[in-house]
Amino acid sequence: MVESITKLSNYLSMNCGAMLTFYSTAITLLLVMDPLGNIPIFVTTLRSVPAKRQRRVILRESLIALAILSFFLFFGQYVLEGMHISQPALAISGGIILFLVAIRMIFPHETEEKQRPTPEPFIVPLAVPLFAGPATMTMVMLMASQYPDGLVHLFFALFVAWFITTAILISADLFRKLLGERGLLAAERLMGMVLTTLAVQMFLTGVKQALL
Repeated sequence: MVESITKLSNYLSMNCGAMLTFYSTAITLLLVMDPLGNIPIFVTTLRSVPAKRQRRVILRESLIALAILSFFLFFGQYVLEGMHISQPALAISGGIILFLVAIRMIFPHETEEKQRPTPEPFIVPLAVPLFAGPATMTMVMLMASQYPDGLVHLFFALFVAWFITTAILISADLFRKLLGERGLLAAERLMGMVLTTLAVQMFLTGVKQALL
């Protein structure tokens, strides 16, 4: 009886840990992808593309970004091993990158040069770096190095974050009308504040691992 209860307890704790990892990874990736903050850029970039084709372009670019992020999820660890990059170094650098991204979300550069809209962008700049940017790639590789046995759960978390981001960007005009410019800016800054906390925690974890 005691042995059965112990096995059940271990099973529940493992499942709870997997679920927490799933949710935390999905939320973190969603914050890093920053779909609300990218709405103005997507709208501006696709301004010269016919309205009926804009959704197809966004879906195509998002699928390319998903393929790139999936590659870094499943094979990024081998790239890091080949380059002799340790997990603490990845955590520290990832924390720094996320912190810079978060600061830029909270304090956007108003004097930033606008990119010229192209007839129909391909991979750059929508898929990379707006959708699958350096911070997202680093985050995916870091998660894969921390949980090498849970790549399937991490992929589903990535897929959930990707699906929500794609749905928001496809409905970019609707969100822009509902929230307005100020609403989008406020939402982006709120996401940036949360991301700042995650970045600091990632940096501290990397430093702790390096000192142990």
